[in-house]
Amino acid sequence: MGRYDAFLMATALAALMSLPSVPLAPHATPIDELTRLPAALGASSTSMPRVFIKRDDLLSFGCGGNKVRKIQTVLAEAQAQGADALVTCGGVQSNHARVTAAAGAAMGLKVVLVVNGPAQSSPTANARLDVLFGADVRHVASRDDRVPAMESAARELRDAGHRPFIVPLGASTPTGALGFARGISEMVAAGMRPTVIIHSSSSGGTQAGLIAGCALFGLATRVIGVSADESADSLARTVSALLDGIATRLGARRESIGGDREITVDDSEVGGGYGVATAASSEALELVARREGILLDPVYTAKAMASLIARLRAGQFAPDDTVLFWHTGGQVGFFA
Repeated sequence: MGRYDAFLMATALAALMSLPSVPLAPHATPIDELTRLPAALGASSTSMPRVFIKRDDLLSFGCGGNKVRKIQTVLAEAQAQGADALVTCGGVQSNHARVTAAAGAAMGLKVVLVVNGPAQSSPTANARLDVLFGADVRHVASRDDRVPAMESAARELRDAGHRPFIVPLGASTPTGALGFARGISEMVAAGMRPTVIIHSSSSGGTQAGLIAGCALFGLATRVIGVSADESADSLARTVSALLDGIATRLGARRESIGGDREITVDDSEVGGGYGVATAASSEALELVARREGILLDPVYTAKAMASLIARLRAGQFAPDDTVLFWHTGGQVGFFA
């Protein structure tokens, strides 16, 4: 890397770390080593890489999860625009909707959630927390109905004198992804420089943030997103578009934020689609619970862990590799 390239990367990193953020969860999450899980897979300790887990399920706000990292930077963007209300969407059991509702409660903002799926007579899990956090929950029939309903809700709020800010699905905007990229600073500060990061990927923001963060901190780490619902090609295109937006947001060249790296999406665990478990994801959820005492969620992280387990069994990593599973939370959905 030439001196000019190094200067550009340092400038982009400084822009990332100075990005406005609302500190809802100011504490770094732990990185723990998984020891009993690799042993349960039947391989010898000399043939297995070391496997670690980044516990973003323990982020100290709104029941945690990856959406907390994103909402902190998105909230700062909303505040800069003078917003006094948030409008967003998701499924009935959306983790993003739950975190947005909690953020609105913490910041004194009105929150409207547009969720697809029928209303429960007795709300459970995330749906119950949406109500507890005080959100106005509106139900639509399908995913296609969500954006028009959000726009309608925003018009209604403006007519009532509010200043709404629409948060796209999953807060997966360049700003939201940058909130996740900042999480790499925690990893580096903890002395962790993994060969591979494996995580659950759906709306693309987490994966784009991890790729950009690794690039900006000078890491050659391979980031593998395990799709919960989308095809590999479709999700990779979404991640690529977010990387373009990140480069623009930081005033950086695309290659400085990892845009020239291969975008790896594993869609082998999509199975029947969103929220539909596979045999491998059910096994992964049980194995991690019984071997490590850690709870995954059936929609996202169990599928990502199933991919990791399959790769470990297939011997895809070298013994001197360091593999980090980034736990993106979502366990509230286990109680739906």
